[in-house]
Amino acid sequence: MSAESSRSAVGRDGVALAVGTLTAVPVPGPRTVDRPRAAVAMSIAPLAVLPAGLLIAAAAAAFDRVGLPPLVSAALVIGAGVLLTRALHVDGLADTVDGLASSYDRDRALTVMRTGDVGPAGTVAVVLVVGVQVFAAANLLAYDSGWLVVAVAWCCARTALAVLCVRGVAAARPEGLGATVAGSVPAVVLAPGLVVAAAAMSGAGLLLSRPWWQGALALVAAVAVLGVLLQRCRSRLGGITGDVLGAGVEVCAAVLLVVLSAS
Repeated sequence: MSAESSRSAVGRDGVALAVGTLTAVPVPGPRTVDRPRAAVAMSIAPLAVLPAGLLIAAAAAAFDRVGLPPLVSAALVIGAGVLLTRALHVDGLADTVDGLASSYDRDRALTVMRTGDVGPAGTVAVVLVVGVQVFAAANLLAYDSGWLVVAVAWCCARTALAVLCVRGVAAARPEGLGATVAGSVPAVVLAPGLVVAAAAMSGAGLLLSRPWWQGALALVAAVAVLGVLLQRCRSRLGGITGDVLGAGVEVCAAVLLVVLSAS
């Protein structure tokens, strides 16, 4: 296989991996899953979820057109986002918090995360984070362009995946999704991705007649929170897992929506 064909195959499989893993959109599966393809998938995550983001935007606009209250619309829109991702990230949030809240033994924490049972800590985390998303989105949906702003923030929240998979980040265990994607994204790829996401968030802020920097500030705040989460997982678990990635997406979405909703 030529170098050009090889790069094409990596790109094609990376896109398939991103869309198939991060959304419920049916696509042919990747022929091969390895670190180069994982790097592509994590780097293009915000673009890979655009079809789902457009559905979210259309749903929010339709709810506004029929006159639903913003809070009801927000609950339905955030719920639609959960369905369009097969609740993958919400499940990761619950498992991550349960693991971090368990005993200080690393192996025990990873076992708790692997079992999939949701404990009290995970339940509270999901209710709190998703609840914050709903109330912040309700504030945004009260604006004429709020439907588009919420969809932009929802897509940009997937930037968390590249942040958490940047080079130097280790996997918490040698198997699973985390082992494939951890440390796969070069910093030179992450940097322009963050710039594009910041520009998109700045544009979203302008749609609300907010200062241009408020959207960019939302992304900076989200990355800072992701840094705290990453540091905690590295010290507690030794690295990241697939569940940590899901937790990062949900927390990032909450931060983006909250900062954008601040008047």
